Amino acid sequence: MRILLAVSGGIDSIYMLHRAPELFPGASFAAAHCNFALRGEDSDGDEAFVRAVCKELGIKCFVKRFDTLAYAGGKGISVEMAARELRYEWFSSLCREHSFDALATAHNANDNAETLILNLLRGSGTKGLKGIPTSEILRPLLQTTREEIMEWMKANGFGWREDRTNSENGPKRNKIRNQVFPVFAEINPSFIKTLGADIERIRQTDDIADDYYKDASAGFVKESDNGGVEINVPGLLSLKHWRYVLWRILEDCSLSANTFDKLCTLLDRYRTEPSGTVTLSGKTFQSPTTLVRGRKKTLVVIPR
Repeated sequence: MRILLAVSGGIDSIYMLHRAPELFPGASFAAAHCNFALRGEDSDGDEAFVRAVCKELGIKCFVKRFDTLAYAGGKGISVEMAARELRYEWFSSLCREHSFDALATAHNANDNAETLILNLLRGSGTKGLKGIPTSEILRPLLQTTREEIMEWMKANGFGWREDRTNSENGPKRNKIRNQVFPVFAEINPSFIKTLGADIERIRQTDDIADDYYKDASAGFVKESDNGGVEINVPGLLSLKHWRYVLWRILEDCSLSANTFDKLCTLLDRYRTEPSGTVTLSGKTFQSPTTLVRGRKKTLVVIPR
């Protein structure tokens, strides 16, 4: 197996680089480093450091420099989103061009816990409660805390690069890491492990809920000619957990919580009030990306 290791130069990725033979027994490796040219000499120092460590370990190192600010401005997105798009597009191209079987990143247990809290605050639903996705990318450190990583690195005398922006509390993730998590640690010193165990249980619960959703919706949801779906309302309302199933159908449609609640209120009246007193026809609920329109006994979901 050939694995491409994403290496920034920070403590987590350098730890993964040193321990790759133990983390992936029998595999061969190369490293990929992105220079986003956002921190001047610090960015160039990160690149030089990664090159030097890879040379010492005898690992091939791919490096690419990006004009991240120009990319972000051209696409009208945040610098953080631009860097994410640039690195993963490049990683994918490297995997294709050099026949790597998988990409590995060094996200650790702390990163996973931070993602859980961020997603809770954003209201991302059960998908967000599962933490960092693991389906397409290898993430061998999700059960390893940042403290465990630091202990091992110091014990073995290995260096790494510090990103000074990690201490700035402007970004939401940094606020959680630097201001919120110390309070959590006072309450429960093992909270990272506790949240990690909770994430695993949430993953299992969501898998069960996903199976229920697929089975429950199969009989009354069908694709429409306009690229959307049609929902048979009596079929939907026959379910005990119809609100959950409806939310799953519409979860990627960007409906606000208020709009979704109004839709559920209408359907609840349709379900409980005398037949014919509540009609769906002509009722419309919308988001920037989607229209949900009532038509007799059907809800039609139409991409905008």
